[in-house]
Amino acid sequence: MVDQVAVRSPPEGQSLRRDVSVWGSFMWGFADVGADIYAALGLVIAATMGAAPLAFAAAGLVYIMIGLAYTELASTYPVAGGGQYYVSRGLGDIAGFIAGSALLLDYTIDIALFAVFSAGYVNFFFPAIRNFKVTLGPFAGIAPLWAAESFVLILLLMWLNVRGVRESSLLNELIGAFGLVVEAGLIVIGLVFAWNPALLADQWLHQFPTLNQFMYGSSLAIISYVGLESISQAAQETRRPATVIPRTSIGLIGSVFLFAVFFSITALGILPWQEYAKDVDHSVALLAHRLPFVGPMAGPLAALLGAVILLISSNTGVMGASRLVYSMSQLNLVTPWFRAVHPRYRTPVRSILIFSGIGLVEAVLAFLTPSAVDALANLYAFGATLGYTLVFIALITLRFKDPYSPRPYRVPLNVRWKRQDGQVVHIPVIGFLGLVGVLITLGEVVLTHPLGRIAGPCWVLVCLAYYVTYRLRRRLPVLRSGPHSWEEQQRAVLKDAEEYDLLEAYEFGLAQRDRQRARGQAHA
Repeated sequence: MVDQVAVRSPPEGQSLRRDVSVWGSFMWGFADVGADIYAALGLVIAATMGAAPLAFAAAGLVYIMIGLAYTELASTYPVAGGGQYYVSRGLGDIAGFIAGSALLLDYTIDIALFAVFSAGYVNFFFPAIRNFKVTLGPFAGIAPLWAAESFVLILLLMWLNVRGVRESSLLNELIGAFGLVVEAGLIVIGLVFAWNPALLADQWLHQFPTLNQFMYGSSLAIISYVGLESISQAAQETRRPATVIPRTSIGLIGSVFLFAVFFSITALGILPWQEYAKDVDHSVALLAHRLPFVGPMAGPLAALLGAVILLISSNTGVMGASRLVYSMSQLNLVTPWFRAVHPRYRTPVRSILIFSGIGLVEAVLAFLTPSAVDALANLYAFGATLGYTLVFIALITLRFKDPYSPRPYRVPLNVRWKRQDGQVVHIPVIGFLGLVGVLITLGEVVLTHPLGRIAGPCWVLVCLAYYVTYRLRRRLPVLRSGPHSWEEQQRAVLKDAEEYDLLEAYEFGLAQRDRQRARGQAHA
């Protein structure tokens, strides 16, 4: 399929086009995170029972710190690549590749998981499709029609993303706005007309999960909070990113946290947790259908919206995977073959086709397990927590290694420290707190997700084998970093983004550094 598409490497001066506005950037994130509640609500309630609001809140506190870290890094380094780029710049090539492989696992799983859930919400209208199951040899309970729906959706998204980010972003903006209104409406109507606090309290007091169940469910809840990586992936295609990204991210952090927590509180005050556990593939539609007055209309509307917004989230996975690999190829972490840009649409077409294809294969394999959504969610949580662990370390390290790059947004709670060379470093307290929080979540994943702790590390090891082979064949160092002109890259990025004030501040900081070094050498 790749050979049939004309591609070429981008000539000097050609890069991904900047088409994403403030609203488009917000909707890239909301399409991923806002949609995740449609997938996570039933899964987390089934695992944590009466403690689901606590599970969403605990994961949400870690997510807030992750979001603040990404806001700083994406506005400071507005390039495609996201967490992988930050880790490469802060910790070196091999750490950057590990972060990239973990996040790439997430994006390919994102493609598969949300396409499967999108089809699940479609099947709210056609339950016979979901319930039609066959046995193939040792594999029992396979849902071939549901699988076929998921495959068609993934193929559609591959075509859409080859056409370009402008079309993809427009799809997000139109449907995402409608999604915001409907989600808020479901919560308000549910709390006002149907919510029973006694039912919520009874489940909290008498149907509380074991520690192992809570660890499993709270680590799954992190899949409700993953879209900020998508915003950073689109940073190189965002207009005036130093201004847009902080506004986008802060708004997204607050809105999505409130949506996730209030959805779980509303849900458990309307129906017992067992009802959601039966229909995890369309739990929000089930909630909407049980609302008084509007239920007969709200149920089908929520199912339709869930199908569409989950498709957008799967679309965000296609975009994120392709831009991530595009960035890794620019840093010589993967072959430049992935760097090829379509001559007409200027999109990384090879990356789109290859890694969307991997998502398609993951969906096929997931349908061979007892529960496709459980299998994919297990892997999703592993990739996210491993990648975020390295991003927090990179945030802290870059404060020391690169204090000269202007930071339009800086995470709150910093301790000023003046080094011997006179340079002031702002040590991020939230960076350390977030690192502890995400390490705890990673530990929960390893302890409670059997598939995640086996298949996740295997994915990273296979990717590392590729990395070693590629670097040896290119005669590049394996354990050390290759040559990178970080300062020249930063100048070029700020110029391309038309952030001329930041470029001037950066040049001033570098000039001060050079003068300090010259004085130090003179005294020596």
